[in-house]
Amino acid sequence: MERINIFENKINMVLEITDENQIKLLHFSALPFNERDIVSKTREGSFNLVELNISGLDRPLERHGTKYIVTAPGYRMKYKEHKDYRNKLGRKLEITTFDQATGATVVSHIQFYDGVSVIRSWSEVFNKGNETFTLEYISSFNYTGIEKEGILPRDEKMQLKIPHNSWQREMDWQTYTLEQLGIAQSQPTIEQRSSKAIGISNTGNWSTKEYLPMGFLENTETSTNIFWQIEHNGSWHWEISDQAAHLYLALSGPTETESHWYKNLKPNDKFVSVPVAVGVTAGNFDVAMGELTKYRRKIRRPNKDNESLAIIFNDYMNCLWADPTTEKELPLIDAASKAGCEYFCIDAGWYSSGFWWDNVGEWRESSERFPNGLKEVTNYIRSKGMIPGVWLELEVMGIKCPKASEVPDNWFFIRHGKKVHDRSRYQLDFRNPEVIKYVNGVIDRLIDEYGVGYIKMDYNIEPGIGTEINTDSIGDGLLGHERAYLAWLDSIFNKYPDLIIENCSSGGLRLDYAMLQRYSIQSTSDQDDYRRYATIAANSPSGLTPEQSAIWSYPMNEGDKDEVIFNMVNAMLLRIHQSGHLAQIADERKALVKEALDYYKTIRNDIKSSVPFWPLGLSKFSDTWVSLGLKAENKIYVAVWRRNSATGNCIIPINYTGEKAVYVRCAYPNIEDCKYSWNSINKTLTVELPKQFTARLFEITLS
Repeated sequence: MERINIFENKINMVLEITDENQIKLLHFSALPFNERDIVSKTREGSFNLVELNISGLDRPLERHGTKYIVTAPGYRMKYKEHKDYRNKLGRKLEITTFDQATGATVVSHIQFYDGVSVIRSWSEVFNKGNETFTLEYISSFNYTGIEKEGILPRDEKMQLKIPHNSWQREMDWQTYTLEQLGIAQSQPTIEQRSSKAIGISNTGNWSTKEYLPMGFLENTETSTNIFWQIEHNGSWHWEISDQAAHLYLALSGPTETESHWYKNLKPNDKFVSVPVAVGVTAGNFDVAMGELTKYRRKIRRPNKDNESLAIIFNDYMNCLWADPTTEKELPLIDAASKAGCEYFCIDAGWYSSGFWWDNVGEWRESSERFPNGLKEVTNYIRSKGMIPGVWLELEVMGIKCPKASEVPDNWFFIRHGKKVHDRSRYQLDFRNPEVIKYVNGVIDRLIDEYGVGYIKMDYNIEPGIGTEINTDSIGDGLLGHERAYLAWLDSIFNKYPDLIIENCSSGGLRLDYAMLQRYSIQSTSDQDDYRRYATIAANSPSGLTPEQSAIWSYPMNEGDKDEVIFNMVNAMLLRIHQSGHLAQIADERKALVKEALDYYKTIRNDIKSSVPFWPLGLSKFSDTWVSLGLKAENKIYVAVWRRNSATGNCIIPINYTGEKAVYVRCAYPNIEDCKYSWNSINKTLTVELPKQFTARLFEITLS
């Protein structure tokens, strides 16, 4: 038996090569390894570094249900070799295991990142045998013993946070005990072989339509945690269940059982799993999300937008509602420019004179909407010192688009011999070179003819499990398309490095870090009630970095000063997506918008390097008080929202000031009637907001 002990970036990791020449992942934690924490009597079939399942093989060891344990040949994989070296990112492990009978060989990649307690992990599967085999499952990360530290029973100390996600209800985190999730211990500790798993999945191209591909598991006894994100823009799966006296965590991309995916590997072929990120910290959720925020910045494409944090005006939300014309746009452009916006995006409808939903695909301007051409409007935007942008939905083609009947069926997703419909659109297949040629032409034309520097790339359908053409399985057709889409994005940013493309999928329904490694900015929601939006805004830095988190701020035509302030505070610690009909609201309300944008320009340099915290905890939509904080080097910014609270006072803990002197001011709005008090002993900020549905932004200077 041999042990490989690793301590890197506050991560303790222990691998064991057994006497049977199998490699086991015994430990991955913020705490040092304690041999006594492992209570399993056997390593056989458990603690596997990687799980993979190939069709037609027996799974002889104990396994109930469809859990991803005792996979075959996963349970019998042998250790071959490992590499341990450094690259420009940090330390890197590459561990090779193999199965003699099938020739299946797996290289497990574990990339550390200097200064961050997060790894990236993925698996490469090779067929080194003489016959084709069918891969049904491959883990990207697999770890047994996630509950083992401490002496309390697992049901008393483990809590799991799951980020539910849906249209207009994005990033809705809920906390569960194991009992609430149906896996309370009901067998002797040494057995624990139930058929139940906590399984969270996505199947389809809307990667976050029900959940973010994330999780956070906390050991309340030891104040430690493990957290993860799956970095894929389609089907994915993670699960927690029991095996051999412990709980395990398995992370993967698409699977056969959940998402109709399998892959035939011929001799000498290989398959690469989707990457995942896994981190551990000693501390609470805030600490973990701080590490994940730093990691997300490290893997992201370098770009100017995440350095400058430009302010975007978009004419859609509580404004033109996808009904643009030259006549409507010109006064809006004037108002947005006076307020201090730097980009102006013309949203949906610019390409169609009437109902545009089912005829998208040509992407030619409507002469009815723009009698003198769209270029008149984009030139006017530039004349006002802003960069023009437009809305696109390039991945679909409406069923009434003339082009849809002119191109062959292999441009689209096909199932059962028919083109896949969803909401009167067809899904384009980005594996097809002709599709790539078509979408490249659209991008080139918009940039060359109109000087577009911003694209809102929307996506409003769910084409389901995939496509059956040119693929082994329907799910693998989907995976191929998604990887082709990412490669296309890479090519566009390579050609146009300063182009800003916003990731939008009916708001935040593809909020994943396959996409967000490329896109610099992400629409977080289509929520059109600013009072509810406060919860999405406050929680958004859990799902993505603050500088990528686009939050609508849309003063209402019939609103008042407090409504404007609430709207602006929603966005001011993140990315301001300004909207609302600024040309029609009263001057005093316009002044509050401009004051907010002017102040934002003084703090956005801090936002791009800050990490989030939640003084009142993650927000629920029922919360009457909401708060979000950002920690920068010598500043702390705290947004506070009062919704329908019966009381006008709230005590907000600020536990990140250290021993430094503290100076607090109400930074927005700059009004004299803002009442607050800092308690240096308790490190709390007491805020008084006498009216319901009001908000303030505080700046705390540390010295």
